[in-house]
Amino acid sequence: MRKKRSLPTLIVGLLIIVIFIFGIFIFVQGDHFSMEGKVKDVSMSQTTSTSVSSSEKSKVKNSDLPDVSTKDWELVLVNRDNVTPEMNPDLTQIDNITVDSRIADNARNFLAAAQAIDASEHLISGYRSVAYQEELFNSYVSQEMAADSSLTQSQAEDLVKTYSQPAGASEHQTGLAMDMSTVNYLNQSDADVVEKVTAIAPEYGFVLRFPKGKIESTGVDYEDWHFRYVGKESAKYMTENNLSLEEYIALLKENKR
Repeated sequence: MRKKRSLPTLIVGLLIIVIFIFGIFIFVQGDHFSMEGKVKDVSMSQTTSTSVSSSEKSKVKNSDLPDVSTKDWELVLVNRDNVTPEMNPDLTQIDNITVDSRIADNARNFLAAAQAIDASEHLISGYRSVAYQEELFNSYVSQEMAADSSLTQSQAEDLVKTYSQPAGASEHQTGLAMDMSTVNYLNQSDADVVEKVTAIAPEYGFVLRFPKGKIESTGVDYEDWHFRYVGKESAKYMTENNLSLEEYIALLKENKR
């Protein structure tokens, strides 16, 4: 017959088994917490890295901003959201138009450079008084209503606003804008010529004011002939970063310029 194990022996055996199982549990849990900690550390590291990266990108972009202010005369913003009374700038005549005297030399040089690209480039319009702009806008409204009798006055005005602005909302009253093209019709110039002229514009402080894809910020459809003086540094920055004047002004304000 097999001898029965004594009670003390059984108790000792059970204790050994319990201690063994408990030891395994502690080991597994400890390893789990260790791995979890590592995962958290890696995650936090990645998050911090991403945050720093984004911050650095923002600093780089902001540090590239020209040392200008939204209050500078060449950055005056005139549009339907910023209706402005008559500004009465000091004017200088260039060919058949007048511009703000402060940009006359740059305007002449820009025209000459554009004519080197295509000899048919010429100036169409420059400074316009608020009173003249009102007459012009109203004439366009009348033309649209005559062309489509179904249009109401309001509808015709909204249509005209896509290519001409009401009195007080046109950049032409600043003397800083000029229409220049190879033809006397909007968006009828050779696209390759427009692209080349637009590319050299910043060298003279100008930008194509109403480029393609910017109607959401400008409120105006693409215009291939409307160039606006903003200063050489701003023109270069706006062109390189594909910014409309509205977007550029907003960026400057964000950076308290």
